[in-house]
Amino acid sequence: MAKLEIILPAMGEGITEATITKFLKNIGEKVEEDEAIIEIATDKVDSEITASESGVIEKFLYNEGDEVTIGEIVAIIRTNTDSSDTEKTETIPVKTESIAIKTEKEYTDEKTISLDSLYINKTPKGNFLSPLVRSIANKEGVSLIDLDKINGTGAEKRITKNDLLTFIKQKKTEQKDSKSSKLNKSVSSLSNNFEVIEMDRMRKLIANHMINSKKTSAHVTSFIEVDVTNIVQWRNKIKDSFFKKHNEKITYTPIFIEATVQAIRDYPMINISVEDDKIFLKKNINIGMAAALPSGNLIVPVIKSASELNMLGLTKAVNDLANRARNNKLKPDEIQGGTFTITNLGTFGNITGTPIINQPEVAILAVGAIKKKPAVIETPQGDTIGIRHLMVMSMSYDHRVVDGALGGMFLKRVSDLLENFDPNRSL
Repeated sequence: MAKLEIILPAMGEGITEATITKFLKNIGEKVEEDEAIIEIATDKVDSEITASESGVIEKFLYNEGDEVTIGEIVAIIRTNTDSSDTEKTETIPVKTESIAIKTEKEYTDEKTISLDSLYINKTPKGNFLSPLVRSIANKEGVSLIDLDKINGTGAEKRITKNDLLTFIKQKKTEQKDSKSSKLNKSVSSLSNNFEVIEMDRMRKLIANHMINSKKTSAHVTSFIEVDVTNIVQWRNKIKDSFFKKHNEKITYTPIFIEATVQAIRDYPMINISVEDDKIFLKKNINIGMAAALPSGNLIVPVIKSASELNMLGLTKAVNDLANRARNNKLKPDEIQGGTFTITNLGTFGNITGTPIINQPEVAILAVGAIKKKPAVIETPQGDTIGIRHLMVMSMSYDHRVVDGALGGMFLKRVSDLLENFDPNRSL
């Protein structure tokens, strides 16, 4: 017999720990190679840990709800082997397969933790305190005496993040008893008129991400109307032959991305991020494409080094990421590292909107629905009226570092590239 130690694998830059949300197998149960055994959740994406080899689950080293650091052993599998009668233990890297989303951390990671000297790694009663738990306790003003009151649900009665957050929530509730009592009476009288729906984990993360973005960036939104008649006619002309040749459906998204990439080359100060009083100019152009999931939640997969891809490459990347996003198969690093985001409001028939910047980026472009409208057409012989395919684009940008001139010129450059699209272009 041999024993395999299943570790929590690395899942992308900035991810240092994960929470065990569910065991998919029981102790003593058989498991096949590559079969999922544990569901985990991070601040960016939810994933599954799979077995590296076939065997039997011998032990789980943590409980559901526990936070585990990358590289820690989470389970032991007993495998069948004839190589030796002596039991041996091997540490095997495991694969993860993404099953959901992605977003900002509720608390800072270990790189930004600054702990009070009183917050040692144990409470007076000897309960172990992880760095994250100590950081949260420090931020929320939870004393060591209060920490000793918490009954930890982790391994060896360790206090988990969820234990601490539950305690903090209960404490705040107790401090507001009188106010809560009045509120409860009001809610009770209206209880027959509404249904209370709890936010799921992903929705809470998205909500925090949106609020933090508005708090961080000084949002300004500019709008421009674009004549995309050439693009519509070109796509209608080549889409069938394109599919037959490449087995890929070409949508408007890769066309918009191509124009955006070119505009970023022309105005690179859109492709930046800000930290304190420093501006970081990004060398790579990584385009995020906001996508709605079947659940109604939002995810932003990223096309890395989009400037190095031609139209076919962009089309394949867009289709692949969109398909895997819908099926919850994105990998953690595929929703990280974006430098500029595009969101397509036209998918739902919306003409325009004011998108919220995807931090730590400084701008986001929204494209609206393409509508047939009468428009003035300028010709050498004079102006005339014709039916054109028009679309409104809007761009929100961070006014701390992107002034109206830069934002306006960038948006106009994207518009010009789209309006001057070659209708005779070949692929």
